[in-house]
Amino acid sequence: MAEIATTRKEARLDGQVAMVTGAGMGMGRTHARVLAKRGAAVIVHDIDAKTAERTAGEIRAEGGSAHIAICDVADVAAIHREVKAAERALGRIDVLVNNAGIHNSRALEDIAEADLDRMYRVHVKGAFFASQAVIPGMKARRSGRIIHISSAWGVAGNHIDSHYCGAKAAMLGLAKAMALELHPWGILVNAIAPGMVMTEMTRINRKPEVLAEFADKLIPLGRLAEPEELAFAVAFLASAESAFVTGQVLSPNGGEFIVGY
Repeated sequence: MAEIATTRKEARLDGQVAMVTGAGMGMGRTHARVLAKRGAAVIVHDIDAKTAERTAGEIRAEGGSAHIAICDVADVAAIHREVKAAERALGRIDVLVNNAGIHNSRALEDIAEADLDRMYRVHVKGAFFASQAVIPGMKARRSGRIIHISSAWGVAGNHIDSHYCGAKAAMLGLAKAMALELHPWGILVNAIAPGMVMTEMTRINRKPEVLAEFADKLIPLGRLAEPEELAFAVAFLASAESAFVTGQVLSPNGGEFIVGY
């Protein structure tokens, strides 16, 4: 991973505690590292202990603070248990980033009931109950940030993967409804709907020439996003700089929607 840049003007999170679900790899790993770089103590959640330990180790090596939470994000009892354990250890959770997700590419007629159930279970049920678990503490402090990591495909759809598009669209609805319900307690809820990001999985699953053609034809800026660029958006929504932002969908996509599919 490239060195994460910092500037004097960056949105700081000193003294804050942030939980990032699915932080063992991919975008979640980068979100966790950037939030830690900005001064937050980070709860690194993942279903896989090995990858969570790796991310936490990277944060600590960079001088940050990391606490580990291991469970299936869609296991309601388990996510509530892990949130309570983290709050006991760190005092509170100020920021929740609902990043945990999966992606198994399928044509519509090839999507089995189990595929659909798992897609919604991880993205929608996971985001819902992780949010539910942190809300009592946020209400008590009358302050908090919840950020759902959706997808540009949840906004615009795609020619394949309708179960993924539907689950990501549902996360956008959750963000708007939660924002309306929770604002009296100072809890701000937003979503990020990124375009295609150059993660490890993107490099593994797609040929370089296919990615180059996609970027050339559909992305005005001519390239895919780097994970850090998405994490900077997360850091903004987690910070005091977003104090007048709630119920919104921020879509860093290089202008992809201008061109359309």
